[in-house]
Amino acid sequence: MYPPNVQKILSMINDQDLVLDLGAWAQPFPRADYVLDIMPYETRGFLGRVYEGKERFSKETWITRDLCDRTPLPFADKFFDFAICSHVLEDVKDPLWVCSELQRVAKRGYIETPSRSVEQSAGVESRNYCGYHHHRWLVDFEDGRLVFTMKSDLLMFNWRYHLPKRYLRSIPQGARIVQFFWEGRFEFEEKVLLTYQEEARYLEEFVLRSAAYSSTRYSMFDAARRIRRNILSLLNGSKH
Repeated sequence: MYPPNVQKILSMINDQDLVLDLGAWAQPFPRADYVLDIMPYETRGFLGRVYEGKERFSKETWITRDLCDRTPLPFADKFFDFAICSHVLEDVKDPLWVCSELQRVAKRGYIETPSRSVEQSAGVESRNYCGYHHHRWLVDFEDGRLVFTMKSDLLMFNWRYHLPKRYLRSIPQGARIVQFFWEGRFEFEEKVLLTYQEEARYLEEFVLRSAAYSSTRYSMFDAARRIRRNILSLLNGSKH
């Protein structure tokens, strides 16, 4: 999946600029001089081409390795004038390491990930789970920083924690992604949720802000839960 603003990216790059595309196997950016990905050069382009144009990278400048092996990328500090990292950080096991190395080796760049609206919606790939099955992280852009939260199994545990399939169709194209340009450096962090209650509250607050369900549904659900609790209490009392 590649950014809708390809032309804007191209307009920011001079012909003399060195460009890195990080994690680009599925759809490498032709203007990139170097590509680094865990998959080999010969298998590139699973999702087709970003745009029609000659590839500047070659087999010699396609580096095959795990982005998260905790070994510094094989480039000097600020070696690249521009770096692209699109639909990668939500996949990898250590996005904080990748962000750290990304800003070490590049002077500026572009980052894009799916938004929480997509990752917290049922029906993206299947009604049985939310978002994309292979994604590990929910990604937010808050107060100028990237925030990564581990994608919880609680998403499908209760309807209050995820957006319904019908809501997915109403999400504008621009709200389906998190995207930003950076220069010099950018801030990032992991949001750590230690308990079931913290995870549930974090997920539910997002759904509430999205107004995906009517207030009537919440009222009916809470009323039904109170009735069940009262019935169980009466049944337990009758046993004594």
